Amino acid sequence: MDDLQDRPPGLPGVDHRIVSALRACGADPHVAGAARALSRAGEHGALWLAAGLAGAVVDRRRRGAWLRGTALTAGAHVASSALKRVVRRPRPTHVEPLVGTVGRHSFPSSHATSAAAAAVAFGALGSRAVPPLAAAVCVSRLVAGVHYPSDVAAGAALGVLTARLGARWMTGGTA
Repeated sequence: MDDLQDRPPGLPGVDHRIVSALRACGADPHVAGAARALSRAGEHGALWLAAGLAGAVVDRRRRGAWLRGTALTAGAHVASSALKRVVRRPRPTHVEPLVGTVGRHSFPSSHATSAAAAAVAFGALGSRAVPPLAAAVCVSRLVAGVHYPSDVAAGAALGVLTARLGARWMTGGTA
């Protein structure tokens, strides 16, 4: 879709242009390598599940909160996967993807959902490393050319909402 007349109008057109611009950043081998690594690490929320379990091991005093935060993150991922099956939005086809995907549906981004849920949940437990890493995972999906910005934004919103709704349960009623 190189011709302006081939681009959809309005928000879909903006979505297409942003994906095209960020995917072009993936032409740099270092950027492409980082996007691939972040995409692989975030597959099925694996990075965040590992981070939550590591937090539970290291922070014995708040082990239960870390485990509940991990459960919230997993639950957010499951919710986004279910929503994807309902919405069934196709992935971008106007750019060559840098990574393979498990499914062919794009909305919402499950990577963004689990990343945002982990950022909120583990951030509430004092993790300063998770929020910037979660943001990088979200951007990696655009650089990889497998999501539109609206997919990532919706996924992040779902993740934040899930973690915020479960915050009181996660912290044992002290949130």
